[in-house]
Amino acid sequence: MTFWLAIGVLVVGSVSASLYIKTLPGKYDALAQCLSEKGVKFYGAVWCSSCKEQKRLFGNSAELLPFVECYETDQKTMNSLCMEKKIKKHPAWDFPDGSRLTGVQLPKVLAEKAGCPMPQ
Repeated sequence: MTFWLAIGVLVVGSVSASLYIKTLPGKYDALAQCLSEKGVKFYGAVWCSSCKEQKRLFGNSAELLPFVECYETDQKTMNSLCMEKKIKKHPAWDFPDGSRLTGVQLPKVLAEKAGCPMPQ
């Protein structure tokens, strides 16, 4: 009985800690907000492994990225916005000057390209 109680406490504690960590400010919050304010767009798909890697690089700040989902709910049909933008590879980063970077980008590269300060 004590064994199962200890296991239960560990599981609840682990889940609670994980949820708490996700609510902490991210290292790249200011950068993600700057990218959004500058009009940068991050086109991708929820099923895209490279997009997941891109978000992983931003850690807790990923939720603040200017992410645009390119696929309908069936996850097979590209939506009209991404078709108009001619998105062919994910992730795709579009900048207000009309330029585009594709593939996973380091936060530093995105900061320099957008003219955003890089967090210390």
